[in-house]
Amino acid sequence: MARSGKVTVVGAGFYGSTTAQRLAEYDIFDEVVLTDIIDGKPEGLALDLNQSRPIEGFETKVTGQTTGPEGEGYEVIAGSEVVVITAGLPRKPGMSRMDLIGVNAKIVRNVVEQVVTHAPDAVLVVVSNPLDEMTALAAKVSQFPSRRVMGQAGLLDTARFSYFVAERLGVPVGSVRTLTLGSHGDTMVPVPSACEVNGTPLAELLGPDEIGALVERTRNGGGEIVGLLKTGSAYYAPSAAAAKMARAIALDTGEVLPVCAWMDGQYGISDVYLGVEAEVDATGVRAVVERKLTDEEFTSLRAAADAVRAKQADIASL
Repeated sequence: MARSGKVTVVGAGFYGSTTAQRLAEYDIFDEVVLTDIIDGKPEGLALDLNQSRPIEGFETKVTGQTTGPEGEGYEVIAGSEVVVITAGLPRKPGMSRMDLIGVNAKIVRNVVEQVVTHAPDAVLVVVSNPLDEMTALAAKVSQFPSRRVMGQAGLLDTARFSYFVAERLGVPVGSVRTLTLGSHGDTMVPVPSACEVNGTPLAELLGPDEIGALVERTRNGGGEIVGLLKTGSAYYAPSAAAAKMARAIALDTGEVLPVCAWMDGQYGISDVYLGVEAEVDATGVRAVVERKLTDEEFTSLRAAADAVRAKQADIASL
């Protein structure tokens, strides 16, 4: 496959640097840019990644760039088709995603302002927490068409749900299909009716209480990892999800992925960024995909939308 285009990852922490590594190893881009405010960190990581190219056999160039508070260095992102925003503080044990909203809002606002200046045609993939609120903030600040701003959450939460099901049943993860919608947090809506194992509905393999326990573990999946790590948060699975979304955009695949997207009447829900399934292509979110839900799942999705809409309204002052 021919390499083309540029993708930028903002934030060179574990999440951002691992996302940059995955994108580079896809070997579909001419260049992957990694930026950070810590002097020398993105340049050092880029040098390290470039030195792995002869071993891993990829030709994508990785460029690292330290950026400053007034936008210094951001000119390196010019021409990026996709910008993945991972910048922000991670959770610590005992913290909720919402505890990060004040400090991360300032960071995300500054980053988006620089993207508007230097890469005004890019599709934004937001992963900073609290995810739903930061996605809405990025859309508000950028004034990009809503299709060009999306958040990464559903793909990660769905992967966690699939893993927990596979672990419980002792089956390969590739045989499991699950789905989560709603928010990236307390109002996450796992969709048991869309879950199956080798074509068999999950409800025929596990009882309601067992499925409920897996659903609850999925909701708390990130917090479980934060608690075990003590410092820092998850990044292997999150980076895989963000990179897959960026690849779908870059390759114009149109594949259906669970993402945080703008709702404009789908499921009877409007005026909110919410986790749903969507066709993802070079334009961003080509279309939100509606599926048949049970009454309980539909009610939960509407409740999630109401809760997230209320929280996203708070970003007006951030």
